[in-house]
Amino acid sequence: MTPSPRTIAADAAKALVHGDGEVAFLDVREVAAHGEGHPLFAAPCPYSRLETTAAVLVPRRSTAIVLLDDGDALAPRAARRLAAMGYTDVQVLAGGTKGWTKAGHRLFSGVNVPSKTLGELIEHAFRPARIDADTLKSWMDDRRAFRLFDVRPPEEYARMTVPGAESGPNGELAHRFAEATDQADTPVVLTCAGRTRGIVGAVGLALAGINGPVFALEDGTQGWALARHDLALGNRPKPLPPLTPAARSASRDRARRVREARRIPALTAAEVESLLGDPTRTTFCFDLRTADERNQEPLDWARPVPGVQLVQATDHHIGVLRSTVVLVDDTGLRASLAAAFLAMMGHRTMVFALDEQPSRSRPALAAAPAWQPPPGARMTPAEAVARAAAGVPILDLRPSTDHALSRPAGATWTLRPRIIAAVPDRAAEVLLFAADPATADLAAMDLADAGIRAAFVAAGIADWRAAGGRLDDSPRSMDGADDVVWFTRNRHDGDRDASLRYLAWEKNLVSDLDTAERAAFRVEA
Repeated sequence: MTPSPRTIAADAAKALVHGDGEVAFLDVREVAAHGEGHPLFAAPCPYSRLETTAAVLVPRRSTAIVLLDDGDALAPRAARRLAAMGYTDVQVLAGGTKGWTKAGHRLFSGVNVPSKTLGELIEHAFRPARIDADTLKSWMDDRRAFRLFDVRPPEEYARMTVPGAESGPNGELAHRFAEATDQADTPVVLTCAGRTRGIVGAVGLALAGINGPVFALEDGTQGWALARHDLALGNRPKPLPPLTPAARSASRDRARRVREARRIPALTAAEVESLLGDPTRTTFCFDLRTADERNQEPLDWARPVPGVQLVQATDHHIGVLRSTVVLVDDTGLRASLAAAFLAMMGHRTMVFALDEQPSRSRPALAAAPAWQPPPGARMTPAEAVARAAAGVPILDLRPSTDHALSRPAGATWTLRPRIIAAVPDRAAEVLLFAADPATADLAAMDLADAGIRAAFVAAGIADWRAAGGRLDDSPRSMDGADDVVWFTRNRHDGDRDASLRYLAWEKNLVSDLDTAERAAFRVEA
């Protein structure tokens, strides 16, 4: 019989979170519950994708882990799954979120809350210049000379932005600033969708020694829409400008300035190898270069992620508090800026700049293989259609937004945490309609424990139809689905109240911190 996982009281868990050693605080509830309220430093690790997400967030199996649920049986289930993967120090927070609040500790709504909080603290400390939407509109109407950059990833820029904005993601804009702007004294305005990335972008340019006039647009695209100005939709980002030798040299000089000012170490290849070979600490390595740059010189040992998102959504990439983070790029500037901001969140950050190392000197390390669930049974569309016609039930594990549009006739939408309850009485076999094999294989593990056979249907809606399967295309409301963050969800879709609530939430984050939470950030101008 599998022993029950250890439990830890809320006060003891909070002491671990704010202590000196490494710890991972993982919220195993689905994203809707996480968005409604979670402890500040609890990283989202939903049970639906538990093992694959935990392997990324917590790569070292001996790391201390605390699991959070709502005081139900979910965290103990997750603890047993993690133990089966080889994690050796897993505890369950007694009482879950209820135990946390009963002990007097706060829950925070929203997502990426540590990163959002960092942005507000940075604004308080650095006081970057701001410009409101109406003033910017008057600049446009007066044909005043300025440059407007949207500092979010290109895919977010493509959806909507302020008219006239160019795509210039944080990190990349500083790296390519000499190519992106015409004159040093031309005002530069930065926008994001709300507040954080515009603030971080403005402060990042200042840290890099770019001294021209730089403004963050007050409340970003939401502030623009709230001022009743139209947004530009369906934008096509231009390719990032290549660097001339002079611009590359300027980027290297700025990188050194950032590292010296923020006391960020630059590593050699041997030092990177030593860090990654140390079994007593967790070291994350991230490659901040573009896809084209990585293709020209791949680094297997560093996981690719845009610097703007590493800073904006840190809890989706780094699950271990007080871990070591090695950031890689060519000149060192993108890495140094991200390192400066991650250090303000309490991480031990270092930089490996490829331009500063001989081409023959690269860490001789292979990437650790990604964790994969044991492959379950597969079924072709034709086989699955025949089994469905014979009465085998279909469980749809795709995103609820996809299920709402179209689904195999008779399919039941569900998620892994409650998949056993979704199986009809006396059914010994089910078909799993999922977006990817890993999602189905994880669910199949739980079904197998309950004695239920499951097969992944390797088909999309079009494949199902082509194989003769019946479809239900009637619109279906999925309001309240637990795979969607509902917290101010419609703020980018014209819902003024949602935008106002979201912006007020961001601005109040700092005032909501307790003493220990505030001390976890190290923000100094």
